[in-house]
Amino acid sequence: MKNLAVFASGTGTNFEAIADAIEAGQLKAKLTLVVVDKQNAPVIEKARQRGIDVFAFNPKDYSSKPDYEREIIAQCQAHHVDFIALAGYMRLLSPLMLEAYDQRIVNIHPSLLPAFKGKDAIGQAIDYGVKVMGVTIHYVDASMDGGRIIAQRAFAVQPQWSKEEIEAQVHAIEHVLYPETLKMLVEE
Repeated sequence: MKNLAVFASGTGTNFEAIADAIEAGQLKAKLTLVVVDKQNAPVIEKARQRGIDVFAFNPKDYSSKPDYEREIIAQCQAHHVDFIALAGYMRLLSPLMLEAYDQRIVNIHPSLLPAFKGKDAIGQAIDYGVKVMGVTIHYVDASMDGGRIIAQRAFAVQPQWSKEEIEAQVHAIEHVLYPETLKMLVEE
């Protein structure tokens, strides 16, 4: 059974979907660590309530990205992490991190990549007027929302939907697609 780390920066809804899938036996992995770059992120308490170790850090406490990534790698090694799932982690990874976990780091993004990379992908897609939106899971490389695509799921945008309704549809897809994709990747 593979040990999994989730990296997050915010509320942790994708973390919860992954943890729920593990607890339900739908994903055969062990969630051993949550890495968080914001000291007050709600995902910290959610992880602790489930008894999962948390490494919460402030990037400004380090002189450089390689310095805090060395600490993250040490934490991952101490927790015997085999695979990393980024779930709303709002930082690009350096070559140091990417080399340590080569082809073992994936990300989820709320658009059909390669369209609408970066922050507020849903807002970007709405502003553009797309009729089909979706979610992408991809391997992480050094670029913003780059890396080889692993899975995508799309839906038709209904003209009457508000941004909140679209976001709810995206989250509903994310919370199913991420655990399904991780199952395929970590149970091979």
